[in-house]
Amino acid sequence: QVRLAESGGGLVQAGGSLKLSCTASGSFDSGNVMGWYRQAPGKERTFVADIASDERTNYARSVQGRFTISRDNAKNTVFLQMNSLKPEDTAVYYCTTPAGRGSFYWGRGTQVTVSS
Repeated sequence: QVRLAESGGGLVQAGGSLKLSCTASGSFDSGNVMGWYRQAPGKERTFVADIASDERTNYARSVQGRFTISRDNAKNTVFLQMNSLKPEDTAVYYCTTPAGRGSFYWGRGTQVTVSS
């Protein structure tokens, strides 16, 4: 079993920045991909970014150039630096990592609210 704990969410004005963190514990394999998804009220959960153990990254088009994902393999932690935030970035942000057989572990999420 893997546990994921997110932190760093909050309220920020448009144009501001926040940095999210997520630490994995339990039987986490540091060779696994770690990523972030988000879910806005009334909408589906959508992909934001992910990072492999060799630090290859992928980003959703909507955050490309504004968000940066990184990881510290020694601490089993993934980060999401979010700059130039927009009101449409408001969502609950979830950390995730594969659990095998097509399933995923999820954290409880952290709220990010961007005011206009």
